[in-house]
Amino acid sequence: MKPTLLILAAGIGSRYGGLKQLDTIGPHGETIIDYSIFDAIRAGFGKVVFIINERIEKDFNDSIIRKLKPYIRIEYVFQEIWKVPDGIPWSKERTKPWGTGHALLMADGLIDTPFAVINADDFYGHEAYRTLADYYTGWTSARDNDYAMVAFEIGKTLSEHGFVCRGVCQTDSRDYLENVVERTWIERKPEGIVYKDEENKFIPLSDETVVSMNFWGFTPSFFDHLRSGFKGFLLVNGEHLKAEYYIPTAVNFLIQEKIATVRVLPCAAKWYGITYKEDKEIVVQGIRHLIEKGEYPEKLWS
Repeated sequence: MKPTLLILAAGIGSRYGGLKQLDTIGPHGETIIDYSIFDAIRAGFGKVVFIINERIEKDFNDSIIRKLKPYIRIEYVFQEIWKVPDGIPWSKERTKPWGTGHALLMADGLIDTPFAVINADDFYGHEAYRTLADYYTGWTSARDNDYAMVAFEIGKTLSEHGFVCRGVCQTDSRDYLENVVERTWIERKPEGIVYKDEENKFIPLSDETVVSMNFWGFTPSFFDHLRSGFKGFLLVNGEHLKAEYYIPTAVNFLIQEKIATVRVLPCAAKWYGITYKEDKEIVVQGIRHLIEKGEYPEKLWS
């Protein structure tokens, strides 16, 4: 059974100033998404599901879908604010999406295999996809609540041009996740890496701190847990205009309640990401270096 790749691509890129998931970074007009799918195909993935914003559907079809359909099965679905459980009040003045947990719920019913979840604007490297595909080799329903996370060291994941969001993790001696907290403001200052807590205080982090880059491994059972968790989130935050339901929030609850386990899979590959316009040149140079090393062809798709 081949795993599925679910790509979160609904962002509009407010800090970036445009549709960064469609920006070209390869020598023949390739996007980060192109490299992600290329890596997934050679790691053994059999299907891709995109979560996108309806406003970018035409551009997304023109730039991504038509080009990649000959190589792998592709489906996409919209993340819509109004797609919430019936009977729970929420503010109709809200304009901001409900977060990554809600985005993932949009794919419920489209996936019946173990699947990876990634960000459209993050370059994880071939090793990450192979690591997760190998983890779910021989998967059976007996492992329904056996999840995974490909982990990176925070010092290798920061932007030189501003703050970033990361899931800060704690693991046990067997490399299982004990806790993950989404930190929405992490940056490197002259004195070291810090994150901003709920009281706007800066708390230090070591360069080796394990973080989630939203490269998760789940099974179809995760959708049931997400649905229940999002409903509880809305009961508390439905009238809030900016509160978001994050994947790490859902995962953390399942760990604390001993409903599921999450194996942390270390990855030594170089991560590249685009948060700000100024990040693009670093990614372009990184891709060029990997091509020169022979890790990618000069042109991905013939």
